Amino acid sequence: MYLQRLQLHNFRNYANLDVTFSPQVNVLLGANAQGKTNLLEAIYVLALARSHRTNSDRELIRWHHDFARISGQVVRQVGTLPLELVISKKGKKARVNHLEQARLSQYVGNFNVILFAPEDLALVKGSPSIRRRFIDMEYGQVNPQYLYASTQYRQVLKQRNKYLRQLQLHQAQDLVYLAVLSEQLATLGAQIIVARAAFVMRMQKWAAQLHQQITKQSEQLTLHYVTQVDENTIAKGVVAVQQCLQQLYEQQQTREIERGTTLIGPHHDDIAFMINGNNVQIYGSQGQQRTTALSVKLAEIELMHEQTGEYPVLLLDDVLSELDPLRQTHLLKTIQNKVQTFLTTPSLDDIVKKLINQPLIFQVAHGTLTKEENND
Repeated sequence: MYLQRLQLHNFRNYANLDVTFSPQVNVLLGANAQGKTNLLEAIYVLALARSHRTNSDRELIRWHHDFARISGQVVRQVGTLPLELVISKKGKKARVNHLEQARLSQYVGNFNVILFAPEDLALVKGSPSIRRRFIDMEYGQVNPQYLYASTQYRQVLKQRNKYLRQLQLHQAQDLVYLAVLSEQLATLGAQIIVARAAFVMRMQKWAAQLHQQITKQSEQLTLHYVTQVDENTIAKGVVAVQQCLQQLYEQQQTREIERGTTLIGPHHDDIAFMINGNNVQIYGSQGQQRTTALSVKLAEIELMHEQTGEYPVLLLDDVLSELDPLRQTHLLKTIQNKVQTFLTTPSLDDIVKKLINQPLIFQVAHGTLTKEENND
């Protein structure tokens, strides 16, 4: 799939924009604070109905305006699909093929994107919450059931934590209600854990191959899903995991009430990255950590293709400056003629110019795009 056309109205620093893109490589050149990252963010929001930069929708709306609109024409194997997202103080309205969607979970998945930004290098060395969010955002695009379960899980978790705090402060004492919330959380948590474990296993297959290519067969990368439920129980399926979680909630009930928070469940899970048997987060060099992050992001491309039958759109937000020439070369060769790519950079160096085949280049300044004259 690829994004053929993008229209913005009152999004960030874009008053109005109507632009047609190349199905191959689109380069956005310009100084900082001109709108390069804002444009990638708009594409990301069009796909996932949420930003990767902020949790406040108000920040997406141009200053002194009441709403923002993002519209796109996405070309898929089945034909061209119009998408539209309107963001206002009242919330979001999403349309697919001009039909309004009742839930955003029905909208997400029609257009798949993968973002690779400098902060994604923190995927390996950052906190577990970064890796959990990585799974939720990427797997949620291709599995609506997972997206719905994870959304519901967060809501029930919030309710349960609130009630645990009430029990902790002796403002409540009904343990039957706590048991009801525990059962609901165990049901949703089991679905999430089983799905995440399968996702990480499939990711491992692609990431290991890519990592060996980058390191010229010198390193073996493995991924492990780290959870409070053992692997044998996960292998038995959702029902077994649900029963395990409920037992853990019963065992930890007193401790959870004392702490006033939920101590068990997928909101505590993580991914461990191992190179030749050693934990990269703890023992890996900066180069190994960056190679691991690159391998995982490139593995996403293949995994989405495997899941949907189509390649996603790749957004590279000033990431080339963070990679050495070897990793730059591998990244650009891997995506060449395979996925539509949007690349932001202050300037194109000689390495990139040699590796990108006929890019469509835009100059970005003050929220406007100008196509370079030497483009065909």
